[in-house]
Amino acid sequence: MERISVFDMLKIGVGPSSSHTLGPWRAAEAFLKELHTTDYFSRTDKVRVDLYGSLSLTGKGHATDLATMLGLSGADPEYVPIESLDVIIAAINNNQQLCLGGERILPFNPKEDIVFNKNFLPFHANGLTFTAYGEDFEYKSTFYSVGGGFIVKEEADDSVSSPVEEKNFPYPIDKATELLDYCHREGKKISEIVYENEKSIRSEEAIHHELLRIWHTMLECAYIGCHTEGILPGGLNVRRRAYDMHKNLIGVVSYDSPEGWLNSIKKTDIKFREILKWVSCFSLAVNEVNASLGRVVTAPTNGSAGVIPAVLLYYLTIDNQEAGEKEIKQFLLVAGEIGSLFKKGATISAAMGGCQAEIGVSSAMAAGALCELLGGTPEQVLIAAEIAMEHHLGLTCDPIGGLVQIPCIERNAMGAVKAINAAELAIETDPRNAKVPLDKVIGTMWQTAKDMNSKYKETSEGGLAVAVNIADC
Repeated sequence: MERISVFDMLKIGVGPSSSHTLGPWRAAEAFLKELHTTDYFSRTDKVRVDLYGSLSLTGKGHATDLATMLGLSGADPEYVPIESLDVIIAAINNNQQLCLGGERILPFNPKEDIVFNKNFLPFHANGLTFTAYGEDFEYKSTFYSVGGGFIVKEEADDSVSSPVEEKNFPYPIDKATELLDYCHREGKKISEIVYENEKSIRSEEAIHHELLRIWHTMLECAYIGCHTEGILPGGLNVRRRAYDMHKNLIGVVSYDSPEGWLNSIKKTDIKFREILKWVSCFSLAVNEVNASLGRVVTAPTNGSAGVIPAVLLYYLTIDNQEAGEKEIKQFLLVAGEIGSLFKKGATISAAMGGCQAEIGVSSAMAAGALCELLGGTPEQVLIAAEIAMEHHLGLTCDPIGGLVQIPCIERNAMGAVKAINAAELAIETDPRNAKVPLDKVIGTMWQTAKDMNSKYKETSEGGLAVAVNIADC
């Protein structure tokens, strides 16, 4: 039974993709650790990166090549200043050199030393191999980016990036039914069960700090997106829409911080159309920052990073303006646990399951979390997650130009609205009358993923990616 923490499901990183950017970045970091462990680091004269499958087919649009270079350079995606990314990449390209781990200067030509292999490795659609060359050795290591920033090695049983041990959780959970049983037995909410699990591996102070760090990253991301205009990078010439939408919604008000901004939003009109526009604006803002290689919270992926903050911002600014840190932490704990159920029972990788694995899962996470804040019982929380996913089943991943822009950015807005609707439907549902358990819809999603044609799994070989190309835009 895999142990997944909330902080595994809600990671802070750099866009535009958790599986194609953050995962390869973390894989490069893991490769550096292996070089140190094997004592090859000080003797490495050259490195090469081979990308396979989906990482190769859509790697350029997802900045996979840039991510591997940044990871090999020793930059940390959680803390590296965003403005320094272009500087690091430009230095590598201009000097044809890489500072390995921030310590050793090696010759490196990205056009030759990063190889895009269109063939798929058998273990997973997102494979990449790092090779270190020395005077008397050649060291290879292959990783797989399995979605949400998680990485694994084929020979390993568990995720390379997950530090949680089986013995640590007092309430081990693989299925929604087990989670519900714990809630009934202990008389606790879902968030309270999850909190007890987190306390077994972290102090309460650390949990509080990290949950609020995640929230403030989400808030800052939405704030930046709402206040930045222009064209997104990549060649599609997509104009940012959150800026104009926000300008029309907010009106003429003064504020000087993200917190002041939230208070200003609370004073705006809350008619139905405006609510829809605010939710859409929040989600578009986050994913426009993501598409610009900005810092976002992987929730559960970068491509779906806008859904959860949009729904949480909706709750804080429109539904319950008195809510604060308590409700924010409660929301994130529930969202993380629901995401882990999909990670264990199906997939959160679009390269494995299409966009149902990203937007569908994020919508389910947000729906369940909102439902608990609205006073839903544990049964209703799981019903909300089930409703949200049920109406994303079969959603394909077909990004135009391999960029996380069209249709990805708009899909976050749709997923957020569906999450709110699902939570409201669940609140009005008597659990005794529910027909589809969450575990069944998770299983159905995984079967749908396995049946789905590979053209619709983040390869840009089908759907909109073929019907519309960069030239058309």
